[in-house]
Amino acid sequence: MSEIPFIVKLRDACQMIADAANEYLENKAPKEDKPSWDPSKIKWEEAEGPKGKFERSEDVNNLDFKALVKDLADHKGKLTHENSFYWLFENGVTVGRKKLH
Repeated sequence: MSEIPFIVKLRDACQMIADAANEYLENKAPKEDKPSWDPSKIKWEEAEGPKGKFERSEDVNNLDFKALVKDLADHKGKLTHENSFYWLFENGVTVGRKKLH
């Protein structure tokens, strides 16, 4: 009698165990904190303050801007994304951003 059917069943069982382990690990892994907003879709204007040049936006009718403001509010008014630092001004409707070095 051939061993091949047994080896095939053993291989298939091991693959099922590996698939189950991968699925478990994927569910337990921390999710990437990818924002729902795209800064390239927001209108930015150059500005200058006491700490140098930066960009600011008050694009209040833009859905990406609204999502950014909400994200900033969830992060106590400051966050870093794709090598830029973002902050929410005290007025709650102006966002600043500055490239990180």
